[in-house]
Amino acid sequence: MTCRLSIEAETFPIAGSFTIARGSRTEVNVVAAILKQDGIVGRGECVPYPRYGESVASVSEQIMAAQSAIEAGVSLKELQVLMPAGAARNAVDCALWDLTAKRQGTTVAKLAGINTQKVLETAYTISVGTPEKMAADAAKAASRPLLKVKLAGDGDVERIAAVRQAAPNSKLIVDANEGWSESNLEANIKACQNAGVGLVEQPLPAGKDGILAEIKHLIPICADESLHTSADLESLRNRYSAINIKIDKTGGLTEGLKLLRKAEEMDYVIMVGCMLATSLAMAPAMLLAQNAEFVDLDGPLLLAKDRDHPIHFEGSLMHPPSPLLWG
Repeated sequence: MTCRLSIEAETFPIAGSFTIARGSRTEVNVVAAILKQDGIVGRGECVPYPRYGESVASVSEQIMAAQSAIEAGVSLKELQVLMPAGAARNAVDCALWDLTAKRQGTTVAKLAGINTQKVLETAYTISVGTPEKMAADAAKAASRPLLKVKLAGDGDVERIAAVRQAAPNSKLIVDANEGWSESNLEANIKACQNAGVGLVEQPLPAGKDGILAEIKHLIPICADESLHTSADLESLRNRYSAINIKIDKTGGLTEGLKLLRKAEEMDYVIMVGCMLATSLAMAPAMLLAQNAEFVDLDGPLLLAKDRDHPIHFEGSLMHPPSPLLWG
């Protein structure tokens, strides 16, 4: 029976609001790809990201432009050529993994060479705001072992100190989302050192981060917006010692696994992250995160509503997804 492709654009409310250096929002827009064959359904979810020129409309159009080839039975390998890396391919790639595993009576984990999935400990995100607001948010989350602190540039020295004082026992990672500049880089990194921060994520804008090759990395500096696929790794070596793998950037689990293997061979510190999304988007990312040093897959914890059969969280511990969700 021929495979049938459909898509669903959905909106999920955020619990409160979510703020990073590029702005605030109160809801997340996702696109799900659904593949049906012989009564079996495979699903994958992506988050169109404006930073990369994506929207719900453009991602939906990109998926449907490949409909005939997908429905004709495209393989995972062929999909990497058919569609470019990005959110659209991610949704289809993850749906195809899900469908393939179900048709073969196995799991995506086993298809990917993972016999047993671990319970993972994820970071919990503190949105950027005033030092006082961030301190209050950090105090509420101070029992969590790992906090990811969103920053914005000017005023970050005070923000970092306030969060550390409010959560003295939590390990901290910070994410500037390209919000720092050469003028405040040194002061902000020093503040991170003083606070015992374990990782600094994407301090400078992608393409304007050459100075990172000239400074001493007393704290691991992690590439996010500067990294998309395995093809980027060689060019990043002199500027970054860590990378953040997100399947919305790699274009799915297939390229994500390739990127992971190559990064491990090159001795990068591995972080696996996510866009703000539902449990359906976290499930494939959890496979990449099985041995990652840093896991940042708290998207569902920041939503007011998740999908049916969501990933079960105990505090910051993530349990493997139910087969009713994905995989």
